[in-house]
Amino acid sequence: MSSVHEPAPVAAGAPPLAGTVPLLRELIRNACVNDGRPESGQEHRSVATLREHFAGSDFEYEVIEPAPGRTSLVGRIRGTDPSAPSLALVGHLDVVPVDESGWRHDPFGAEIVDGEVWGRGAVDMLNLTAAMAVVTRALAAGPGRLRGDLVFAAVADEEAGGRFGAGWISAHRPDLIRADYALTENGGVVLGGGEQPGITLTVGEKGGAARQLEVTGRPGHGSTPYGAQNAAVLAARVVQAIADDPGEAVVLDHWRAVVAALDLPPSLRARLTDPATLNAALPELGELAGYAHALTHATIAPTTLHSGAKRNVIPGTAGVGLDVRLLPGQRGADVDAHLRRVLEPWSDAVEIVAESDRAASVSPADTPLADAIAAAVRGTYPGARLVPVMMPGGTDGRHLRELGSVVYGFGLFSRDLGLAEFRRRFHGNDERIDLTSVELTTTALYDTVVGLLGEQEQAR
Repeated sequence: MSSVHEPAPVAAGAPPLAGTVPLLRELIRNACVNDGRPESGQEHRSVATLREHFAGSDFEYEVIEPAPGRTSLVGRIRGTDPSAPSLALVGHLDVVPVDESGWRHDPFGAEIVDGEVWGRGAVDMLNLTAAMAVVTRALAAGPGRLRGDLVFAAVADEEAGGRFGAGWISAHRPDLIRADYALTENGGVVLGGGEQPGITLTVGEKGGAARQLEVTGRPGHGSTPYGAQNAAVLAARVVQAIADDPGEAVVLDHWRAVVAALDLPPSLRARLTDPATLNAALPELGELAGYAHALTHATIAPTTLHSGAKRNVIPGTAGVGLDVRLLPGQRGADVDAHLRRVLEPWSDAVEIVAESDRAASVSPADTPLADAIAAAVRGTYPGARLVPVMMPGGTDGRHLRELGSVVYGFGLFSRDLGLAEFRRRFHGNDERIDLTSVELTTTALYDTVVGLLGEQEQAR
């Protein structure tokens, strides 16, 4: 039986890292929903919450607003040694829309039910943004000093590409956010059981190559469809052909590391790391099959379909939008070649229009920051090892890598929030995070910052 309760407020004199859950709940309640329109998001609500959080501290920051209500907060704690490395903690404030009919609890109520905080953004990524803010305040207020600079950035618009957030800041005010290293979302999920689990460290994200298919038929009267060159019908056949051809599997080191960390039979591991047998083996992964497919293929997802202007007119044109994601080393030209092959039967009727190309964004996995993260992880999971992984989707990390930062996605989650469950809640119904994971993430971030930047005489 579930129980809903309100925890007591953080008491005066409480440990500096104790405020993550209350802050997370406030960020969820602010409902900064980003549906892609410039006027959505309205992250100024959560920036106001963060200003209250930092009130009375020594943390100095700027508020950036490229468009009305699309507000970010960025500040820096100066280190004592200009030659020491610098680190940016970058979290976003916006969340994706919800279908409230699919939720068991109010998606913006931030209720605590059975030890979990419920609400849109609890996993993606307000838990991390809140933890980063709490860690930043603790280090700004503490008696010790960091050798290197620590940047905290709570940004708008990540869910729509960062045009009013990290992308804008990187292009127009890079001085605010530039650092040698940066931490953002994803990562910290436990893979496998036993005393030596794998802990994911997101070192990169796939690239993108948006494509539009322009399908041409011949218009006619809707009452006589037989033999007509109906562009809507042609478009449907094109979409099905794309869906039926997954393309060739590509096995990269990142995928091999994931397979090695999962609790799988040796025979299945072998098939999942052989390009010739991988596609046939994917269904045996159950809920993780889609994730596995994305990490081993250039994916082409038909996502929009437009045709026709009137019910009694056979359409002469149709448009199909494709969301294309690329692995490291793949190019938009590779996707175009694949599409030409798949769509060859309709080559006279289909034009492939390239709208954008963006290469995959990857950071090296062997760095002092990775070492600091590994040490922090071992405080909770003593025998754990980091597993470098790619993220199928996009994050603000690519904007930071363009500024020269080594960027990882990292938090630290309990065993209860395994990979399949984590991915199910990401943008899904009933999004929620357990209180243990919130505590683990806050502590791990603090220990990582201290481990990398050489902070002294600071106690949690």
